[in-house]
Amino acid sequence: MPFKMTEMVGCEFPLFAFSHCRDVVAAASRAGGFGVLGAVSYTPEQLEHELNWIDDHVEGKPYGVDVLIPEIQAVDKSVTADAIIAQIPSEYRDFVRQILRDAGVSEEAGNPHGGNQAPNTSLGQELLEVSFNHPVRLIANALGTAPPEMIAAGKKHGIPVAALVGAKEHALKQVEAGVDIIVAQGGEGGGHCGDVSTVVLIPEVVRAIREAGSDIPVLAAGGIMTGEQMAGMMAMGAAGAWCGSVWLASPEAETTEIFRKKIIAAGSRDTIRSKHRTGKFSRQLKSEWHERWAQAGLPALPMPLMSLLAEPVLRAIDQAAIGGNAKAQALSSYWVGQGLGLVQNSRGVGTIVQDFKTGFARGFEDLASAVE
Repeated sequence: MPFKMTEMVGCEFPLFAFSHCRDVVAAASRAGGFGVLGAVSYTPEQLEHELNWIDDHVEGKPYGVDVLIPEIQAVDKSVTADAIIAQIPSEYRDFVRQILRDAGVSEEAGNPHGGNQAPNTSLGQELLEVSFNHPVRLIANALGTAPPEMIAAGKKHGIPVAALVGAKEHALKQVEAGVDIIVAQGGEGGGHCGDVSTVVLIPEVVRAIREAGSDIPVLAAGGIMTGEQMAGMMAMGAAGAWCGSVWLASPEAETTEIFRKKIIAAGSRDTIRSKHRTGKFSRQLKSEWHERWAQAGLPALPMPLMSLLAEPVLRAIDQAAIGGNAKAQALSSYWVGQGLGLVQNSRGVGTIVQDFKTGFARGFEDLASAVE
């Protein structure tokens, strides 16, 4: 069955597998889907290493890269992460130290670390340049309107540019900016997300784009964990599905074994949209980390201060959890969407892609039989 998106990016089935893990990306593409590597946290050198590995393991199948080029450079590139970290109030530093002490985790392991350049536009452009030196078939902008530099680079290299949105208004801004693909993510999704549900957002965005006179394809994202759900989204006008959380319990994922077990045991009500990780609302697995912040009544710091404070602490907690620390296990969290209630076991990425294909076909057959 031909799909518009498969023709656009060269994959067999329009299931887009977003992951921070190269193993997931390569396995999804090999199985006929389309892996997308989340590269926001990489340096150009690290990204070069990761893409070289994917090139060697993807068996010639297409894949893409998700980077971040902010519309406006939030921090001057001459400002170091150390200088930004110095802006974190002592009350917040003391609070996370207390969390670590109470859990029996080394405070030193959770200290914010600096020495790197703060996030800036030029770094995003360097990641873009690295990506275009590899046979990528898609570039996605992780947050905000795709800037002119990204659009121009995509056109120069003949690579479609995708952008993530959480509202109809954002989608129209992206269309005006000149992107080639819209990824509309509902509030059920893991990571940074808005508050409009996927089942409302997809038809709203599709209709708005059509009324604007555009035929840009829309990928549905947010809580999609099965082929039947994917079929439903495409019945509403989506051109495919963009999924992230469904891969997190797989053995190829970057998650810890402890977290995979927590995902499998959790239900759809066990996530939370919280600012207490990055400074912006993102959906995560609810844990004692969030309960401690709520009890303290401390508002989240703005981005990037919250990330610089929280991430080293959460990494230290994860390491302690792996070592068997039960208190650390209770604090452990990661980004995941409400669809985790549909995760019942740990399946390999290739198996998940095949299950999506089967469920997708079954969903359309059920719909067709219902109207006969």
